[in-house]
Amino acid sequence: DGSLDGFTAEQVAGLVVAYEPVWAIGTGEVATPDDAQEVCAAIRNQVRESYGDEAADAVRVLYGGSVKAANVAGIMAKADVDGALVGGASLDADEFGGICRFYDMPVLS
Repeated sequence: DGSLDGFTAEQVAGLVVAYEPVWAIGTGEVATPDDAQEVCAAIRNQVRESYGDEAADAVRVLYGGSVKAANVAGIMAKADVDGALVGGASLDADEFGGICRFYDMPVLS
């Protein structure tokens, strides 16, 4: 709270917010899809409370934290996750290609 102080609702609506848990940075550990959903929903709800429905619906919320081809489909299936912030996996062309083709993968619940 406070990170967006001074922004208008219109400005916030145009933002892309990326969340990566500090414990996941460079560790290979990844949150579960439900954990990613919970945090992305909390971010969106904070925007909703501060700036209204239109801004909350328009802001893009990305999840980062060891996103790989093997887990991206489950993460992207969550309602409040609009995209992925890909780190180390982007250095491997095959892995990154798999992430980009996540929509071809079955979603495991």
